[in-house]
Amino acid sequence: MRFRLRYLQHDLELGEGEFAIGRSASCQLSLDDPLVSRRHAVMMVGNDGVTVEDLESRNGVVVNGMRIEGRVHLNVGDKVMIGSQELTLLGSREARSGPGTGGQIAPPVGYGKMTMPKMKINTPSSAFASSPLDSEPEPSMVRRADQFKLLGGVAEKALALGRAGEAERLLASALADVIESTRAGKMLPPTLVDQAAKFSAKLATATGKGGWADYVIELYDAQKRPPPAAVIDEMYSAMGKVASVDVPRLRAYVEMLREFLSSYGPADRFLFQRLEGLLRLAALK
Repeated sequence: MRFRLRYLQHDLELGEGEFAIGRSASCQLSLDDPLVSRRHAVMMVGNDGVTVEDLESRNGVVVNGMRIEGRVHLNVGDKVMIGSQELTLLGSREARSGPGTGGQIAPPVGYGKMTMPKMKINTPSSAFASSPLDSEPEPSMVRRADQFKLLGGVAEKALALGRAGEAERLLASALADVIESTRAGKMLPPTLVDQAAKFSAKLATATGKGGWADYVIELYDAQKRPPPAAVIDEMYSAMGKVASVDVPRLRAYVEMLREFLSSYGPADRFLFQRLEGLLRLAALK
């Protein structure tokens, strides 16, 4: 039996063998999503079926609403969530090429890769490419924070109109650049960090995807400081919408901040107390 994978109205033919999914260009399906690891998951395709395995990714793999462990067999119709991207496994008769699907076919495994098209905005594609670590952010990084503000204005309008998916697509590439720069230990302007966190928290609320809330925690964990009050407020809103968050990551972040508590002023102490409350709320989910 042949299988196909539906993604963003495209049906991708799955050849027999390994089908890797992640942000890396070496994957058969390359996803431009900050919640996706470089090699996030792998599907094994055989005559008797398809399995999916999480490759120790940061945000895991969710099948039909449940986070998986190890290798799991997929049935036709199963929905697989990689980061914020939903994939659906189809059988040969269900996956047709035509106007409704775009008829885009992935090359057979082992003969190259497919990268899904990225949303292009009138800003540089590598909006937050980083320079070697310095004591202060480059002036270009400060300018790019202003560009992010413009991009965010478009996303704000989409969110106000209830178009969460559109806002997510608009911001995905820019948010990926921010978190990759953070993971690489690059110096980012505080305004850029706060803007990225604000929109990620808004996406968590609008989409119900816990990975966006985890993004905020990872971002400020690297900065070793609490988020501003506006971001924490949005995180409280998100906790009422998302199915789950990475509680161990949030707890480790709060405990890290606790070590600096004696040096905090009244305002930062209040922010820390609100983070403790956020942790308690997350633990109840």
